[in-house]
Amino acid sequence: MERAVAPSGWLWAGLVTVVGAFCCLMFESLTAKLQEVFKHLTGRGRLSEQDVAEAARQLRLAFLEADVNLKVVKDFVGSIREQAVGQEVMASLTPGQQVIKIVRDELTILLGGTISDLDIGGPSPAVLMLCGLQGSGKTTTAAKLATHVRRQGAKPLLVATDVHRPAAIEQLKMVAGEVEVPVFDARPTDTPLAIAQAAVKHAESARLSPVIIDTAGRLHIDEAMMAELREQKAALHPSDILLVVDAMTGQDAVKAATEFDQALNLTGFILTKLDGDARGGAALSIRAVTGKPIKFAGIGEKLDAIEPFHPDRMASRIMGMGDVLTLIDRAESAMDAGRAEELERRLRGGRFDLNDFLEQLRQVSTMGPLDQFLEMVPGVAALQRRGSLQVDHDALKRMEAIIQSMTPAERTRPEMIGGSRRRRIARGSGTRVQDVNQLLAQFKQMKQLLGQMAEQERRPGHRARLPFSI
Repeated sequence: MERAVAPSGWLWAGLVTVVGAFCCLMFESLTAKLQEVFKHLTGRGRLSEQDVAEAARQLRLAFLEADVNLKVVKDFVGSIREQAVGQEVMASLTPGQQVIKIVRDELTILLGGTISDLDIGGPSPAVLMLCGLQGSGKTTTAAKLATHVRRQGAKPLLVATDVHRPAAIEQLKMVAGEVEVPVFDARPTDTPLAIAQAAVKHAESARLSPVIIDTAGRLHIDEAMMAELREQKAALHPSDILLVVDAMTGQDAVKAATEFDQALNLTGFILTKLDGDARGGAALSIRAVTGKPIKFAGIGEKLDAIEPFHPDRMASRIMGMGDVLTLIDRAESAMDAGRAEELERRLRGGRFDLNDFLEQLRQVSTMGPLDQFLEMVPGVAALQRRGSLQVDHDALKRMEAIIQSMTPAERTRPEMIGGSRRRRIARGSGTRVQDVNQLLAQFKQMKQLLGQMAEQERRPGHRARLPFSI
């Protein structure tokens, strides 16, 4: 189906166009192999059982090389093969496309099927326990999660109950200070349970919720740590017990998840460093092995770099189909509402200039690493893997420098920028004349696209659409 462009759609459509001027890490290897399998399937008019068997073998190898749990791979590929040799698929005019749909649907199920939200709607204050081994990113994730729930209208309180690791409480205060989330001022001489109980009591009187507990970690799982966590669970009745897992650790992450789940009956997982895991084995195994959902994914180092985990969107990204809905979410969350409305009025009125273009560039820079952004645009990640598109990671800074080297009049009326002005701008920005020419060409392209959108919107009965379908 196609998704209508909301008013802010003007702006993020512009952002996508800006990104086109710069031309994935996550699941990169797996995605490339899946694309190769699908290319062979769609290149055939009819599929035999032998074709399906060979595709199943290639899928099995691809997922095993991605460090996916062996039993998970067997069940996953077996289900696909069983469905792919069905009469409806084999008799279809496009059996290759049917098999691709089966793989996507099964991959979505493997990743959890549907999004799983936090359970913080009950009695206040809700309590969220974050568990995990040392080095998994638990403390930073606590601050990220607080930032996320605050954007949803909650008033979180952070508390550290790790009295074993030196400066653990101070580390939480430091990251919480960056996002301006309150931290319960505990006495390090208290027991972990006493600290947590005092924090919950304080949150109740201050009307703060949820209380996010950064529990103690260890370099490895031991009974003393588990006993401490079980004690807090029994006394605090947390609405969610979330294990923070480093996705880069592969099957070690799955093993840790299994042991924590057996001890605490987890309600879900938060995967960190998912943006740096080229194979993706942990994400693809952890839900199937434990039966518990992945609720959030850490996608970068910034303290707002956390997203709800959408199995269907992740399945599309793994298969190289892009993820436009997450692209929309990021674009809209990156925009200041007042500035967005003003810029939209300028776009509709045909008054878009290089000052506005610079604003779009700065919006893109707040949306995370460029590789992540590009992999959400359908077809772009495949171009990157084939080498047809090279990402210029310095493009944002270079383009901003070029525009800032222009006079106010030149930014407002770029058509006045002739040869001598272009040479002066290049010298002032430390770039080449070719770079200035390229920026002006990209600006012109974006202005034309937005002008076309405005023209179409004025037509009777028009339903605004993106340059691509969802």
